[in-house]
Amino acid sequence: METTTTIGVSIAVPEPYGRLLQERRAGFGDPAAYAIPTHITLLPPTEVAAAELPAFRGHLARVAAAGRPFLMRLDGTASFRPLSPVVYVHIAQGADDCADLQERVRSGPVRRELQFPYHPHVTIAHGIPEPAMDRAQRELADYAAEWTTTGFALYEQGGDGVWRKMREYPFGAEPPSVPHQHPLRTTATRL
Repeated sequence: METTTTIGVSIAVPEPYGRLLQERRAGFGDPAAYAIPTHITLLPPTEVAAAELPAFRGHLARVAAAGRPFLMRLDGTASFRPLSPVVYVHIAQGADDCADLQERVRSGPVRRELQFPYHPHVTIAHGIPEPAMDRAQRELADYAAEWTTTGFALYEQGGDGVWRKMREYPFGAEPPSVPHQHPLRTTATRL
C-alpha cells in the first residue's frame, strides 16, 4: 500500500501578528486554532504520495526562486457565510501577489482543483457557532497589520491533526537541480 501524507503550502503571518490572531481565534472558541499556524493558503490541504514529495519540493524551490518579496497588508474582517462557515481578516494589499503565487504553486507536479475560486485571506473563525462567528467578525473589524512577505512554506498535517512546517522557501533563493516530473494524483481533503 502506498504511503500518503497531507500537505499544504502557505505564507505564515509573522510575529507578533500570527500569535495574536491565533490567540483570538482560540478565544472565539475555534478548536483548530492551535493546530493551524496563522497563515494565507497557497495550496489547501492535499493528500499526496510520500514518495512524490521530493519532486514537489523541487517545484516549490523553483517557484520561490522566481518570486520577489511583496507588501502584505491586512485590514478589517469579512466572511464567506453562508457559502462557507468562515470569518477572516481581509487582505487589503498583496492579494494579487498571493493569487499569482498560488497559481504557480498549483501548476507543478501537485495539481489541485479548488472547491471555491481562490480568495486569499487569514481565517479567524471556522465552523463555530454563529454568535461566536459574529463576535469574531465584529471584534476584529478594525484589525490592521503590515509586513513584507519574503517567502512561503510547505506544511504537513500530522496524525494528531496539527500542521507542522516541513520547509521554508525564501524568494530569490537558487533552487536545487531536480528533473521534471509528471503531475501527481491528489485527493482533496478539508480542514
